[in-house]
Amino acid sequence: MRVPIRNSLFFILLGLISNNIQGQLTPENIKFTRQGVQRMIFDKDQSITISKLNPENIIGLASMHPQKHFLKEHATIELNQDKLIVKSKVKTQTKIWLGGFNPFMSYTIDIGSSNGNGAIGYEFSDADENERFIIKVIFKDRFIKEIKLSILINNKIIIDESIGHSLNKVHPVRGKIILQMLGSGFTLFHKEQGLPKVIGQSNFNLYLDLRGKKYINTFQSHVFVSLNNGQVKIKQAGVEINTGIGLADIRAITFENGDPFIEKGRLWYTASIRGRALPHHIQGVFSLNPTVFDLKLEGIVVFDRQDGLLRNEIASHLFYDRNENLWRGLTTGFSAYANPKKEKKQLLAVESKTDPRFGFSIMKATPFGMIGDIEDPHVLYDNSVNKWRMLTCENINGYKAIILESDYWNKDYKKIAGPVLHNSTGTSIQKIGETKYCFSGSSDRKIFIYTYPDLNEVGTLKIDLPPWDETSGTRVWPNIVQLPEGYPFRFVALIMDRYKYPGIEGKHWSYGAVYLYRGH
Repeated sequence: MRVPIRNSLFFILLGLISNNIQGQLTPENIKFTRQGVQRMIFDKDQSITISKLNPENIIGLASMHPQKHFLKEHATIELNQDKLIVKSKVKTQTKIWLGGFNPFMSYTIDIGSSNGNGAIGYEFSDADENERFIIKVIFKDRFIKEIKLSILINNKIIIDESIGHSLNKVHPVRGKIILQMLGSGFTLFHKEQGLPKVIGQSNFNLYLDLRGKKYINTFQSHVFVSLNNGQVKIKQAGVEINTGIGLADIRAITFENGDPFIEKGRLWYTASIRGRALPHHIQGVFSLNPTVFDLKLEGIVVFDRQDGLLRNEIASHLFYDRNENLWRGLTTGFSAYANPKKEKKQLLAVESKTDPRFGFSIMKATPFGMIGDIEDPHVLYDNSVNKWRMLTCENINGYKAIILESDYWNKDYKKIAGPVLHNSTGTSIQKIGETKYCFSGSSDRKIFIYTYPDLNEVGTLKIDLPPWDETSGTRVWPNIVQLPEGYPFRFVALIMDRYKYPGIEGKHWSYGAVYLYRGH
């Protein structure tokens, strides 16, 4: 059947108009609608097991979990009713092997009950006990009375101090004692019901820097028990990678040209696992099926500058460079705050031949001259100009977005645009349609959109139920991803909030929950 020329011209014109409309899609015309929210707090379903002491499955206690007694009198250790029971009528000190050691893991002892007087906690030490790091939860008549940190080197006490707080409330020695190790510090929690309560915290690296690579190789972890006419019943203990008390700094992992890295229908993200202040966060890796809200912890990454220390940097952007078959990226050297007299905050170029997304990974890190109050870098290779371009934010009377350019991914960057007018955080570059844009959170209660690469202001993002209220911080990370055709929606955003965890003393950045948005 012949179609009249008049109708053919109509359909051609209609197609051209439709294509033109689609080509004009700009980010300020997209509305993001909230789909879900969750705050991961030591999420059991997300934990990655490293080692476990499970009384239900122990046959051969002396071999599976060797014990050492430090005093002349020895405590009695037995398995009974699926619990490990340690008891003594006289003064004893005992440690029970739990697993290897890693200063970026979390450690948990689940206590069934206790009575009498004593202490339970953790000891990290080498085989010859030349160096010992001990955290003691001291109890009397079934209640916690004090938390102490002891560091011994060659049997000499380097530090023995009380680190407990909020113990005016009644804390029974029952439930979970959770130690979140954070490289140069730790936070200690007690969980019986509800939220884990902070009961102690410390920065210890100036006494013993457990970030040293030798400690991962030589130290081991133990349950430490000291009794004086007392008893504890342990239901379980373990070492794990977990979600901590909140997430932040969420950024999609990409290819070298900025396209999102999608594997088996899942997006991949870096996000900082929060512990307390800077430098007490850890670079986590997560995956997500964007059609649902099944955010999954896959592993953590630390960084090696080839100086004997492993560093827990965060606010990273990782990409897979298909031209070199290497994992690369940029990260922010927040670990400098652990020793600010000797180190300076700066951006670092990171690289790995092995896939850093799973389990515990170490990436090589190299300074490249970007020293100062600079953070949140996002980098890509722009084929249209054959240049590497970085969007980041620098403290110029407040953090402001800037764009830099280089012939190399890891050096010689020169500023070509910015700073912008508005406060900036979580800076990222993303395609909307076929056009790249720059996005930034801010303290102005808005998410700003800028042109790429000249950073002219376009507008602000339309968000239904944004992740803040009238009192909370709003310097969030926009983290927008354009999905390929075939998905039920084209855009997704995974954004954190900035509500701090209760009970931590001093300045801390312990946020937050994670919000999923879909754009239409």
